[in-house]
Amino acid sequence: MPGPKRKYSVRFPPGRIKKIMQRDTEVGRIAAAVPVIISRALEMFLKSLLTKTSQVTQSKHSRVISVAHMKQCIETEKVFDFLRDLVEQASAQSSLGKGKWPAHRKKWQDISINAKQHEAAERMKRPQNDSLDAAELSDVGICFEDELGS
Repeated sequence: MPGPKRKYSVRFPPGRIKKIMQRDTEVGRIAAAVPVIISRALEMFLKSLLTKTSQVTQSKHSRVISVAHMKQCIETEKVFDFLRDLVEQASAQSSLGKGKWPAHRKKWQDISINAKQHEAAERMKRPQNDSLDAAELSDVGICFEDELGS
């Protein structure tokens, strides 16, 4: 009889990690604890990487972590040597698409401005007094009479 399921407090879902592991044809059965351990190791790795990157960001007197800060962190820290190839690939790809983000952002702002103008135009079309008058209420069957006088 199987025991009760345990609830693990990890940030990365063990089920998803198990699916990723099973994509590899060489991986057979996976013990239940393995995805949980990998999830925890991933948390610790990311915490280390982001802490070191935030130190680089603060040393540059910036408030926003950028790809350049992460690249500098990976190049200076010996622990992250295995990521150097990824950084070089990412920097090559980012140089190809340089300048696209501001254009996209401009289009997005134009769309939001047009939507706001459309909403304002709709508000102007509506009648100022949205309350129903007595004739409309009598059609519905609501009658307002003075309770004291009738």
